[in-house]
Order: sequence, then structure tokens, then C-alpha cells
Amino acid sequence: MSWSDRRRWRSARTVADLGELMAQWLERRISSRPGYTLRHGPDEETEHLVPTLAALCRAGYITTQSQPGLAGTGVDGQWWQQRAMVDLVVTDAVALARLRDAVAEAGMLVRVIDYGCEGSPEPLMAVTTCAGHATAWTGRRIGPQDMARQWPGLTPCLYDQVAHSTYVSVVAPEYGHAGERLWPVLLDLASSLRRHDTHA
Repeated sequence: MSWSDRRRWRSARTVADLGELMAQWLERRISSRPGYTLRHGPDEETEHLVPTLAALCRAGYITTQSQPGLAGTGVDGQWWQQRAMVDLVVTDAVALARLRDAVAEAGMLVRVIDYGCEGSPEPLMAVTTCAGHATAWTGRRIGPQDMARQWPGLTPCLYDQVAHSTYVSVVAPEYGHAGERLWPVLLDLASSLRRHDTHA
């Protein structure tokens, strides 16, 4: 990571600061982000998701992983399907409740991992298949070593806050393009929260 990018991430003091930096990385205004390939922006297949993902980050939902709903023949000649999905970090209880209400009303699948609570892990949610066999999943609990790899370079105070936040996976139940209905739901949520904050 360049010295200037490292300084930007190190300067973040609050979750709002972190969300703004993540939004700028999504918009390719910052070259690198913690825990991701250096000088590599979002994958091409997620370009159309950037406005929604950036809006979520600026509304207090830090996105860490996402993919669109796709279906088609891959370069290997096999039939691949993806569910639209996003993983987020949420530190505010009110924002978490609004997220859960919005996606539940839209019929989305949700997995919530609260690092402040102990509990038995739930089954992972398959999000990608090849020839009918699951190849990628979401909703797993992240261990301390994985957490350290995902968030290097943050100040200790902010790292502690992020590491002990609530992690949420939201997945469209449908494979393929039909699951793209997830993104308007999330964009509406982010926009409504920012309007509420503006008038508060």
C-alpha cells in the first residue's frame, strides 16, 4: 500500500471515517484498502453495485464483500450461478434493526454474527454454484487471525470497535438476475438513513 493510502486509513478515527474511506475506495478515488489486493479496485462484475455499496458505507454500513446475481456458462463450459449478496459491518443497534427490517420485508436471507455474544454457529449460506454444486458460501464467523488480516492498519481503538461489531450477511434467495432486486432495497435503506441524519 502506498504511503499516502496507508496514512489515510491510519487517520480514520470513527466508523463514519472508515465508511467514507471505503466508499472512496469503491469509487476508485483511493487505490488500496485494508485486507484486499494492493492497488486493486472492485471487480468488474460489481461495478454497477458501486453506488449502492458506497451509499451503504456512508450510511454506517461498512461493506466488506459483495457479488451480483448472475447465471451463465463460464470459461470452463460449466453452468455457474450466483446469488446477489453483501457482507456488512454494523456498529449501531438502530441501524442494524432498520437493516434487518428492510431486508426481511423484501424476503432476503439474513445471517447476523454478533461478536459480543456467544452462540452456536448457524449453517453457512451457499452463494455460488457450478454445475449445481456449491462453490462459495457466506455467513461464517471470522476468527481473530482472519479479522487481523481483514483490517490491518487501523488505529487500535477503531480496530477494536470494528472487530467487536455485528457482522451481517444479506443474500437474495434467488440465483441469477432475479436476485438483483436486493440492491434497490439496500439503496433505499441507505438513502433514507442519510436523509434522516441530515434532518436530525
